[in-house]
Amino acid sequence: MPSRKIVLRFPSQIVDKPLIYHLVKDYELMVNVLKANVNPFKEGFMVVELSGENDKYEQGLSFLREQGVRIDHLSENIVRNIERCTHCGACTDICPSGALFISRPSMEVIFDDEKCVVCGVCLKTCPVKAIEVNFNGKQ
Repeated sequence: MPSRKIVLRFPSQIVDKPLIYHLVKDYELMVNVLKANVNPFKEGFMVVELSGENDKYEQGLSFLREQGVRIDHLSENIVRNIERCTHCGACTDICPSGALFISRPSMEVIFDDEKCVVCGVCLKTCPVKAIEVNFNGKQ
């Protein structure tokens, strides 16, 4: 069962519709919300990890598009330059998903890219700029 991270952007007119419910109920998709900003007066934004059977996945995406949702495949990810990292731990305090953490007893900063929601907060926090954004394989 494939799992893909996507970005959903939806207009303010539909933020109150149960779109995620329909993905789960009607299309049997597993939805993991990684990041969301839903405001009834602005565009909604969600980063989700969707998994399910390929045909159901495509049907679910078609349903979202019919509702007016713009779908982007997550084309960026965060990478850590291990050679530049000083293991100061500044990034670990602000990481909302726990993707950056300190390993004990070695006290080394570890990056778990599977947990990363690409929020970008760590980019601004790292004093030595050891954390970078990777756009489709290009840094």
